[in-house]
Amino acid sequence: MAEHTSSIVSKVWSFCNVLRDGGVSYGDYLEQLTYLIFLKMAEEYRKPPYNRDIGIPEEFTWEVLKQTRGAELDTHYRMLLEELGKKPGMLGQIFLKAQNKVSDPAMLYKVIDMIDKESWVMMGVDTKGEIYEGLLQKNAEDTKSGAGQYFTPRPLIKTMVECVRPEPMKTIGDPCCGTGGFFLAAYDFLKDHYQPDREHSRFLKKKTFGGNEIVAGTRRLALMNLFLHNIGEIDGEPAISNSDALIADPGVRYDYILTNPPFGKKSSMTFTNDAGEQEKEDLTYNRQDFWVTTSNKQLNFVQHIHTILKAGGQAAVVLPDNVLFEGGVGETVRKKLLETTDLHTILRLPTGIFYANGVKANVLFFDAKPASKDPWTKEVWIYDYRTNVHHTMKKNLMKFSDLEDFVRCYNPEDRFKREETWSEENPEGRFRKFTYDEIVARDKTNLDIFWLKDASLADLDNLPDPDVLANEIIENIEASLESFKEIMEVINGDGE
Repeated sequence: MAEHTSSIVSKVWSFCNVLRDGGVSYGDYLEQLTYLIFLKMAEEYRKPPYNRDIGIPEEFTWEVLKQTRGAELDTHYRMLLEELGKKPGMLGQIFLKAQNKVSDPAMLYKVIDMIDKESWVMMGVDTKGEIYEGLLQKNAEDTKSGAGQYFTPRPLIKTMVECVRPEPMKTIGDPCCGTGGFFLAAYDFLKDHYQPDREHSRFLKKKTFGGNEIVAGTRRLALMNLFLHNIGEIDGEPAISNSDALIADPGVRYDYILTNPPFGKKSSMTFTNDAGEQEKEDLTYNRQDFWVTTSNKQLNFVQHIHTILKAGGQAAVVLPDNVLFEGGVGETVRKKLLETTDLHTILRLPTGIFYANGVKANVLFFDAKPASKDPWTKEVWIYDYRTNVHHTMKKNLMKFSDLEDFVRCYNPEDRFKREETWSEENPEGRFRKFTYDEIVARDKTNLDIFWLKDASLADLDNLPDPDVLANEIIENIEASLESFKEIMEVINGDGE
């Protein structure tokens, strides 16, 4: 079995390289695999012992597709994609706005033939997951496609899940779920740590996960990724909505929120004015449940997450530095977060771990609390995994083992029993706590707190490798450029 698993993974990958030579990118290949594997699985479910009607018309079944060749195959496949995109439920969502990106019918037929030889419903979840997650990773590495912005590093996701430790029969939300990485890591955690009975298994498959993803192609990949991992039903309603999460309070409340909102500060939309010119307009969300009205996307996501988290629920959210130090409405949001939730931990992340350049980010861990006249946050524990840490996406990828010390310090099994590693005797300790009073006394309630010395400033004989330094310089320049752009927007009257 192991040999067969390795054989199918290798077969799918080797096709990937063949198609790339023909001008088909990882992303395009991944999309076509999504359509074709879904169709093949629908065919398998149509037959005994399942006998399930997925809603695919007779003329567009897998059996018809695999008997078609040449130019006729190209025409038939295009019609099939268009027609299935009009169907309701999971089927229509997988094929929504689907297009054929493999223009050579002979090549397309080879992919169909490869998929036809396997029984995908019977295939192990690990095998399907390995194929799909592997391709998602490759797709994210393809910087030209821009897919990287939807891909959170898997070691970071695993770390966040290990800290939050989700429990069975509770719900998990992600209002901008990308390709579904947080859901899958939480699913794996639950499977590894609990022996689910029948009721737990049903809840895990159908009711645990819920979220949003507005980019159609990314949402399709997320739905398929979940489906291949046995989350959701082929003929059920998708767990991921295509609506903009920030538009309104959905009314749903979750026990856990695990998320990485998209980078880029402003929410905006482009439209054509009366003179036929393209204009950009900031999007603001007037919601009564928000503390402030702003076009700052990150601050809006923080407020949205606060709304959709149940009292007692836990959140772990990746957020860029500006959320920690920005004045004005940013300060208001930070103060409200400290008052109304228990913002207990901040993990400062190093640069060089995201596919999007110039990103300096953190993970904020907080628990939702009921209304109270006293602030819920008593202490904020900060772990600095940024200073003197050098990762790159090519030579020194961040691994889960790099974050194990943080998980130990976080002490997920009882986070109320923690110990600082920093002290006056050990000024190099990375884990340090600050009281609520110390934080609100800081200018603008600034949470961008660091205390470690940058070794490269003191020890010129032990500088990092030149490529690491060059990458850090690029990251810093790009981050500065973004800041200057925002200043120019304010000066020109485009900002707030």
